[in-house]
Amino acid sequence: MLQIVLMLFAILIRAGEPTCRLLASPAMPVFTKEGDIIIGGIFVFHGLENTKNCFDFKCFFFLVSLNFREFQFAKAMIFAVEEINNSSDILPGVSVGYRIYDACTSIQLGIRAAMALMNAPDEDMFNDTSCKKSSNVHAIIGMSGSSHTIGVARVIRSFHIPLISYVATCACLSNKQEYPTFFRTIPSDYYQSRALAQLVKHFGWTWIGTVRSDNDYGNLGMATFIQAVQQEGICIEYTEAVYISYPREKIIKTARVIKESSSKVIVAFLSLLDMDILLKELTLQNVTGLQWIGSEGWISARIFATEEVYQILGGAIGFAITDSLIPGLKDYMLNFWETIFSCSMNSNTNASKCTGLENLREMKNEYTDVTELRIPSNVYKAVYAVAYSLHSLLKCKQEQVVQQLKNVNFTTIYGENIYFDRNGDPAAKYELVNWQMNNLGTVKFVKIGIYDASLPDGHQFIMNNISIVWAGNRTWIPRSVCSDDCLPGTRKAVQKGKPICCFDCVPCAEGEFSNATNAIDCLSCPLDYNSNEQKDHCVLKVIEFLSFGEIMGIILVTCSLFGVTLTALVASIFFYYKETPVVKANNSELSFLLLLSLMLCFSCSLTFIGEPSQWSCTIRHTTFGITFVLCISCILAKTIVVLMAFRATLPGNNIMKWFGPTQQRLSVLAFTLIQVLICALWLIISPPFPHKNMVLYKEKIIFECDLGSPTAFYAVLGYIGFLSAMCFILAFLARKLPDNFNEAKFITFSMLLFCAVWISFIPAYISSPGKYIVAVEIFAILTSSFGLLLCIFAPKCYIILLKPEENTKKHLMGKALTN
Repeated sequence: MLQIVLMLFAILIRAGEPTCRLLASPAMPVFTKEGDIIIGGIFVFHGLENTKNCFDFKCFFFLVSLNFREFQFAKAMIFAVEEINNSSDILPGVSVGYRIYDACTSIQLGIRAAMALMNAPDEDMFNDTSCKKSSNVHAIIGMSGSSHTIGVARVIRSFHIPLISYVATCACLSNKQEYPTFFRTIPSDYYQSRALAQLVKHFGWTWIGTVRSDNDYGNLGMATFIQAVQQEGICIEYTEAVYISYPREKIIKTARVIKESSSKVIVAFLSLLDMDILLKELTLQNVTGLQWIGSEGWISARIFATEEVYQILGGAIGFAITDSLIPGLKDYMLNFWETIFSCSMNSNTNASKCTGLENLREMKNEYTDVTELRIPSNVYKAVYAVAYSLHSLLKCKQEQVVQQLKNVNFTTIYGENIYFDRNGDPAAKYELVNWQMNNLGTVKFVKIGIYDASLPDGHQFIMNNISIVWAGNRTWIPRSVCSDDCLPGTRKAVQKGKPICCFDCVPCAEGEFSNATNAIDCLSCPLDYNSNEQKDHCVLKVIEFLSFGEIMGIILVTCSLFGVTLTALVASIFFYYKETPVVKANNSELSFLLLLSLMLCFSCSLTFIGEPSQWSCTIRHTTFGITFVLCISCILAKTIVVLMAFRATLPGNNIMKWFGPTQQRLSVLAFTLIQVLICALWLIISPPFPHKNMVLYKEKIIFECDLGSPTAFYAVLGYIGFLSAMCFILAFLARKLPDNFNEAKFITFSMLLFCAVWISFIPAYISSPGKYIVAVEIFAILTSSFGLLLCIFAPKCYIILLKPEENTKKHLMGKALTN
């Protein structure tokens, strides 16, 4: 109840007061000029050494020295206003004035200046009780920082007064819903951040550090940059924040992180003041030799262009605001006499009188440094943009400057086209500058390229043909990678728990290759190709087969021909001595057929040598199967003849009439036809064919004859084995028959050798690699053929040639008669 009473009492007391009442002392402009149209300006002429909380806009602070850089910006605004007033082409008959305020690096004082511009210039206006009198300020030029600009833009947006910044770059200010009356003549950090990312990628740096201002400018600009570089596969080792009000311990920590890091490239998205305090600490810790990449906030600041700072920032590159040559602006700056020398041309003032001997060009400060007028030109363009908008406004008789600013499009006297996009931003253009020192020891910002966001993708970044000086005065691009590039023949394997830029290089496996640097995966070679020794490309695999030209092939061919020759020699001996008892006693007809089949067995081994073809694959196994069956059939018939002949010698036995020459021929023919039938079915159903085996070995291709039907092949071998077993059993039974020359003994031994060879052939065939399978098969053919030839015919040839006295019927029948 007491609170309600007090509130009503206060209302009654104030009821008699004027409707409008000034609650504090008004903010007064630093520079002012009256005119029909007023353009406001907010700059930072002084820094604040100490500030306390403000109440009713009463702040207690101590001013430090004059900020000549901001003073230069203000003079550019005044120069543009005077130039417009002297022009008959723009706003003819209308005088333009200005009111320029000092914000003293304080957001609160900046807002206070904006409120003063939206009201009236002096205290007398507040005596009007109607509160209907408004300011004739149509636009405000300012401010010098994104955070300060955001505060002012939020305050004035409801009054539809445009705020045009010459240096606030935060991409957040492009949000028209949040800042509908904001415009700027400097590109948004949206483009600068991406330009910096492209710059890092262009020079091949994948391992970098970052430092940012801990405010809207640095935080938002760096966030966009990090997003852009991560899309390019670039890794960030550390990201540090700096702010002018940070305690020195935090600055020391940041400098230590920079000094101890492994990355050699640092992207610094810092404002001028934040960069200044960081440089002081880096100088104390002697942090040199690093490649600095700078944002427009500091990269072209002449305040840093000293020999001491160059030891740290020498070779730095970064994007600066484009420099424009504005006729008359430099001379106008240098003719501003009284402020620089603290004297007065008016003798009525308390200041010392100027003598006229003062030389402004000999002064060394940020105001007199007019070698580059990047920011002043932005201020100049902002004033002209307002003037052209007002010019259009007066012709169209519309009520708001904001609408005309959206459509403004003009060309300055130095040829630059000025316009704003739908976000209130200008065309994004930057100069790429490089810190270099000339022979006189002067630091120069050399233009080495440009970035123009209006150009198509891939053509926005253009380098000039100018030599770049890198950190440490090197002439080559410094390397900054977490891991060295993986050369062709290897692939990248990311190290566990580390960024993707930190990796190991793993050699590609056999049969795989990589032909690019930093390949993610190794690619598999085609089946008929294999990777080379360096694993950087594929080469055609060596095609392996048993050829006639290699040593093994020559040896086997020689053995085969020797077998054919030896068999032919034995046949010649038998033919020459065909009338002798030894030849007649051993069934000369079967003997000659056996020798013929042995010659074919030796010859068929030649079909296994050489490059496989459809013909050779078809003929080799079928010829082998048929000739060996013919050979074994002859031996089997000879064995049966021996047994029948013994039975025929017994009294009353006439068994030989059932197995005479005709029956012998028919038996051989019948046994052979069975194998022919098996081979015919094999060729009809699934014949052998040439095949390149790429699975057995990764490094080579085995050119072989595929069996087609393994079952048919095993049937061929099985049938040969069956006949061999029968022959061995019958010969074994007949081995002790009474006779001086019992052929069954030699057949038994030959069959034993034949079976041993082919039984051992099976595991050898299975375990032999590549072309050695064929060699094993040929060896088995030759060995078994030589075994049959030598075991059966060598004893006969021995008697015929060396023991002719035993080559008689009496001798051959002697043992039988004795029994």
